[in-house]
Amino acid sequence: MNLDEIFMRLALDEAWKYQLLTYPNPAVGAVIVQNGRILAVQAHQKAGTSHAEVIALLYAYEVLSSKRIVFDRFDAHKAHDFLLSLPKNFFSECTIYVTLEPCSHTGKTPSCASLLQKLSPKRVVIGLKDPITGHNNGAKMLKSVTLGVLEDACRDLLEPFLIWQKRAFVLFKLAQTTNGRIGGGYLSSQASLYHVHQLREVCSTLMIGGNTVRIDRPILDCRFTQGRAPNVTIYSKKKKFDETIPLFGVNRRSVTVTEELDWLTEPSFVLVEGGERMLKALKDHIDWMLIYQTPKLSTHELSYNIDMNLAFLHQDKKDADIMIWSRQVGH
Repeated sequence: MNLDEIFMRLALDEAWKYQLLTYPNPAVGAVIVQNGRILAVQAHQKAGTSHAEVIALLYAYEVLSSKRIVFDRFDAHKAHDFLLSLPKNFFSECTIYVTLEPCSHTGKTPSCASLLQKLSPKRVVIGLKDPITGHNNGAKMLKSVTLGVLEDACRDLLEPFLIWQKRAFVLFKLAQTTNGRIGGGYLSSQASLYHVHQLREVCSTLMIGGNTVRIDRPILDCRFTQGRAPNVTIYSKKKKFDETIPLFGVNRRSVTVTEELDWLTEPSFVLVEGGERMLKALKDHIDWMLIYQTPKLSTHELSYNIDMNLAFLHQDKKDADIMIWSRQVGH
C-alpha cells in the first residue's frame, strides 16, 4: 500500500463512522497532509452541514495557524467564507484526500470544487468520481488531480447513496452474541444502542414485524440520543394491535401497518429491526446488514436460522462490541 492509499484509507475509515447518518447525503471522508504530516482527518457528519473537505480544511487551518476558529464549523456558508478569506497560498503545500469527487454544484451548501479551485492546494487525490449527473465534474475544475485511489472501497462506501437515488435502501440491523444467539433482552453495549438510535433519527421509516410488536411491546424511540422518534412501518397481515403498546403513544410519529412491500420502490432509507421471521420475509429486499456482535456466549435458543451469503464491508468497535457492515450477495 503506497502513501496515497494509506491516507485514503484514513479518509474511508473516518467516513464509515458516519455511514447512513448523513442521509440523504453520502458518507464522505477527507484527509489533509502537508509534507507527510497529517493535519486533519474528518468526514461529513450531517446533511445540510459542512462537507468533509471543508471540515478538514478548518482543522488543518487550526493546526497550521495555532489558532481556533470562533464560529460553528458545521455552518457551511460561514466556513466557506472564512476559508476564502485566508491568504491565497495558505494551503499551497497541502494535499487533500477525499473519498468522493468534490461537488461542483451549489445546493444547501456551496460548491467544494469551487472552494478548492480558489484555495489551490498542491494536490487533490480523489477516490471515486461522483456518478450523479449535475454533481460531477468537480475534478475538471481542479489542477494536480489524482483519480481512482482505493476506488472500489470508495464505491462500497457510496453504495447506499446510489441505491436510495432510485428506490429504498434497506438495512437490516441485528444484535447477537459471539455464538449467534439473539434472545434474552439487551445484548449490545450502550455505545451500540446509542448508534442504533442515531440511525433511527435519520431513517425514513423503522420497519418491524407484527409479532415482535405484540410480544416485545417496544417503544422504538430515540431516547438515548434525545432525538425525534422515527415513523414506524409494521409488517403484518393482522392489522389490529393493542393501542397501549408504547410505540403507538409517541408524539409526532406516524405508524403504518401493511402486508405489502411495493412501497420499497420509493427512494428512502428503511431501517429494519426484527428476528428470524422478519429476516426471512425481507430476504430478497435487504441490501445491507449491520451486525452488532457482543463478546458473550449464550444458551438462549433464539438465533437467525437462515442461509444468506454476506460480504463484509467494514468493521469497527462500539465499546466491547464488534460492529460489522455487510452486503448481501447472491440474491
